Amino acid sequence: LVLVPNNFFFFSRGKLGRYPPWPGKIVNPPKDLKKPRGKKCFFVKFFGTEDHAWIKVEQLKPYHPHKEEMIKINKGKRFQQAVDAVEEFLRKTKGKDQASSHNSTEEKNRRNSSEERGKQSAGEEKRKASLSEGKVKKGTGEGKKRVSSVSSERGSKSPLKRAQDQSPRKRGRPPKDEKDLTIPESSTVKRVMTGTVAGFKWPPSVSEPVKDSDPHFHHFLLSQTEKPAVCYQAITKKLKVCEEETGSTSIQAADSTAVNGSITPTDKKIGFLGLGLMGSGIVSNLLKMGHTVTVWNRTAEKCDLFIQEGARLGRTPAEVVSTCDITFACVSDPKAAKDLVLGPSGVLQGIRPGKCYVDMSTVDADTVTELAQVIVSRGGRFLEAPVSGNQQLSNDGMLVILAAGDRGLYEDCSSCFQAMGKTSFFLGEVGNAAKMMLIVNMVQGSFMATIAEGLTLAQVTGQSQQTLLDILNQGQLASIFLDQKCQNILQGNFKPDFYLKYIQKDLRLAIALGDSVNHPTPMAAAANEVYKRAKALDQSDNDMSAVYRAYIH
Repeated sequence: LVLVPNNFFFFSRGKLGRYPPWPGKIVNPPKDLKKPRGKKCFFVKFFGTEDHAWIKVEQLKPYHPHKEEMIKINKGKRFQQAVDAVEEFLRKTKGKDQASSHNSTEEKNRRNSSEERGKQSAGEEKRKASLSEGKVKKGTGEGKKRVSSVSSERGSKSPLKRAQDQSPRKRGRPPKDEKDLTIPESSTVKRVMTGTVAGFKWPPSVSEPVKDSDPHFHHFLLSQTEKPAVCYQAITKKLKVCEEETGSTSIQAADSTAVNGSITPTDKKIGFLGLGLMGSGIVSNLLKMGHTVTVWNRTAEKCDLFIQEGARLGRTPAEVVSTCDITFACVSDPKAAKDLVLGPSGVLQGIRPGKCYVDMSTVDADTVTELAQVIVSRGGRFLEAPVSGNQQLSNDGMLVILAAGDRGLYEDCSSCFQAMGKTSFFLGEVGNAAKMMLIVNMVQGSFMATIAEGLTLAQVTGQSQQTLLDILNQGQLASIFLDQKCQNILQGNFKPDFYLKYIQKDLRLAIALGDSVNHPTPMAAAANEVYKRAKALDQSDNDMSAVYRAYIH
């Protein structure tokens, strides 16, 4: 990514002021990344989080005038680290500018000196030519003219050629990569800085977005790598291959609430069934964004807090579905999902033509397909939308939503998905989201088991577990997930952020998915056995990081 120098902005990462503004800088987008249609925006890199996103022009504020004000408002450690990163970048940029100015002055002095020497040389050549001309016989006028011409050429060209040969410009020119880091400030950026955002027009070199893209959702939130453009191209290529192979599968990325600013809630009545670790955070965000929500939970006491926040209480799943336009559900496993729909006073009893049901549970493709069939048979509309994340991300409204099924219903859920998540993907026909979610959690669960295995191996071989974490955090595996889970283990704090019993369930379902297509999953199978042992040690209701205890008992 190429930097646009000295244009730093605070922009809203949250929803209706829920999150503090965040420092970032304008960068050039990856070559293949399309600009959102109709959006007046810049491509911005978040400091501290190292994410990138399209940001609307009206959401940007100049960094320097608002710096002190923002620091007073935001006392968080991560925010301060982000500000420190900005200041460090400014110091480096200033140092480069000073060095460049110094080099430029030296180059100018050398050029003037070279030109002076050239003039002196030209005068010397001219004097020699005059002497030579005087020695030529008067009768040979043509020869005299020719000598004069040649001498004149020699006198004019020689200093120029010498100046070119001796010019320090080639030696003083900065390397290409360094030069590319500095781009003159564009008039569009100046207009933003002076407040005339209405006149902003994106440079014509950036191509238009892909046709038929969802008007509500427009970008990937990219994590920075050392080569972000290459990373994005690889992602894009893989998505295109997947789309070509599956034919009917449509893959699109949704807008992120981290950069979406305010959200206009749908006027549809929303129902929500299941107030567990994930469901509680989702409902809280729906209410905060202004949605009208009716809740139900098997343990009714969990509804009380949300009633106080403005939610309505539904006595049964059937009642919630019958009184709401769109009903979401998030429960623990396939059995719970089926019981919720097919059981007494269940969802199916409330379904009428036009009623919408969105299942956000992580289940297998067969279960979600069965549920879709019975909902649609009653005239209802169905969407599966399992979520990737944990309790903290759910509370923060930063989940990743994988949706499949009724495309129109997916679009109707736009404001809800923006309230609860940072990114949403539509994956085509029913079953695709369930499969993708199981694969994602299979990778996550296997990785967690490997982390626990590495930490215990470090311990038994006399190595410092903290040092191992420090090393990992400085390498390519560095991530929030890695750091948080290792900290859980080092501190012995296994308060659930993602239940161990649920990650084991997902591993089991992922292995079954592999079996159904005769695809080996030996790594997942090995990890699954470790989680089963942890469950036998009474770790089911602890966080998934408690798998560590399977190695030390």
